[in-house]
Amino acid sequence: QQHSYKKDKRFKLSTTLTSIKNRLSFFTLCVDMSLPTYIRRAGLVAGAGTVYIGAVYLGLQLYGVGCKHPDDHLTSTATTSGNKVKSYVFDPRRTATFQRIAHAYDDEIAKDEFVMGINLLRRALLYFHARGDVLEVGAGTGRNLGYYPGKSTVRKIVLTDSSDKMLLRAKDKLKCMSASERERYEIIEANAENLQLFGDNSFDTIVDTFGLCSFDDPVKVLKELQRVCRPDGKILLLEHGRSKSYEGLSGYLDKHAERHAKNWGCVWNRDIDKIVKEAGLNMEKLDTWHFGTTYYIISNDHSVKS
Repeated sequence: QQHSYKKDKRFKLSTTLTSIKNRLSFFTLCVDMSLPTYIRRAGLVAGAGTVYIGAVYLGLQLYGVGCKHPDDHLTSTATTSGNKVKSYVFDPRRTATFQRIAHAYDDEIAKDEFVMGINLLRRALLYFHARGDVLEVGAGTGRNLGYYPGKSTVRKIVLTDSSDKMLLRAKDKLKCMSASERERYEIIEANAENLQLFGDNSFDTIVDTFGLCSFDDPVKVLKELQRVCRPDGKILLLEHGRSKSYEGLSGYLDKHAERHAKNWGCVWNRDIDKIVKEAGLNMEKLDTWHFGTTYYIISNDHSVKS
């Protein structure tokens, strides 16, 4: 009877452990882990989650404050003639703002992107999906330089932006590359809403990283990108916008949107889902990071232009 009791007890314990393993299956694929190991892993995951949440919060705080200017103590809206209120959210003045902050942009943004793992997302987006002839709009200071695959995968890369001062920074970075690597790059000052320099179906891959937040008409930009993208090409987007999963976080973005747009020329609370849908993009892949505020989008099949 005692032997039967022990056997039954072992059976119940085994059943309990199996249940725990099923519930925590995302921790490991190994089915022979002991309970203490699961507890330790749960602690690691909890700790990693805390660090992740802290990194997102810190990144938002740092990125939200932005560059320091003499008039930062003023409100981000100004009263003009006719008692109309100037809104930087509805008029980001991207080019003018980027002209002003170009000299310090990389220094200001580098720590934020490191904390939030943005560089890893940039690298993954381009390494796994960029092919053939590439057009990058809103290229700015060239923060994607160094992340593109080699010549056997990507033949040509055209970097465009409406701010010549930002592009000067990109040109400085190109000078640090070898001559053989540098020769596949071209830098052109151009407005992403009107890429008249390029004909229809000109590129295999179109790249925009953190540009939809600042273009005056992001829907128009996406339609223009579809025009110059080949039917079997891809449009790669890495963007930030409002979270659909965490209303409190979107509330934070809304609260500080004016200040952020004034400092950075960036409207960080735009509805990326809505913009992409209105532009008629066919999405192959959509992932979100940082509690739904960072969008990783792969768009394909541009045989039917919007």
